[in-house]
Amino acid sequence: MTEKFTHQPVLLQEAVDALAIKADGIYIDGTFGRGGHSALILSQLGDVGRLIAFDQDPEAIAVAHERFAGDQRFEIVHENFSVLGEVVKAKSLTGKVDGVLLDIGVSSPQFDDAERGFSFSQSGPLDMRMNPQQGISAAEWLSKAEARDIARVLRIYGEEKFANKIAFAIIDQREENPITTTLELANIISAVVPKKNLKKHPATRSFQAIRIYINRELEVLQETLEQVNDVLAIGGRLSVISFHSLEDRITKRFIKKMTSEPSALHDLPIKNDDIIKPMKKIGKSIKAGEKELEKNPRARSAVLRVAERVS
Repeated sequence: MTEKFTHQPVLLQEAVDALAIKADGIYIDGTFGRGGHSALILSQLGDVGRLIAFDQDPEAIAVAHERFAGDQRFEIVHENFSVLGEVVKAKSLTGKVDGVLLDIGVSSPQFDDAERGFSFSQSGPLDMRMNPQQGISAAEWLSKAEARDIARVLRIYGEEKFANKIAFAIIDQREENPITTTLELANIISAVVPKKNLKKHPATRSFQAIRIYINRELEVLQETLEQVNDVLAIGGRLSVISFHSLEDRITKRFIKKMTSEPSALHDLPIKNDDIIKPMKKIGKSIKAGEKELEKNPRARSAVLRVAERVS
């Protein structure tokens, strides 16, 4: 399993640096992946420091057990990070966490493994689930969904201009034969989408949209962010890496709201000059540099945003 440790997350150093790691701090890695963020955080923690990582992918859990076996500072939770608040509360750590790192979306190993069904360039089962043990696959959903629902998902989550054409093409094809592989779906989309942009595959937006819908990625992000202020200690940092404009928009709006409105926990009458700002924004959004883009073209859409709990 050693090869699984070689994938380096996008904006790795920047995201961890943004947490301002304290040697004796308590940190959360919301998306373990193959352990890149966790390894860097652990390298900066002392003997009493603590790191709790989350991942819903069974393969990531296996890597975590192998990679950090015996490290008493580390524990892995086989859950989506939307249960962050619940897990932290169960461990009596509410309001004591010094940093939360969320890396949104699909990891490189998931994209590269054709069997996971995320890639339109390799033939594999049309799955797309982060956790193949839960929920329905993309193939199952596409076999039953109505054209208007498919079009809505492609339009909202993929910002696909040809959503209606693609939806009806999918319906027409499944009436003849079930769509069960990634290449079958990619070919259906390619046949109806004009190929104006040769740098981007015609199925890019549609695959992205279906994946986001199947895994409830935007809802999960929103649910998780709403728990962060209670989880963090005063001075605790939130570091979020997103790869999609909709994800980044949710993060940006959350930080803006939390840096400009009174704390929801403050239930006493207050005057305008007594407004409590629960969080403050740390710097401007950060994007991958030229060196990282050369090594990993997927980093081109990555955006890092950081905030700190102040009250």
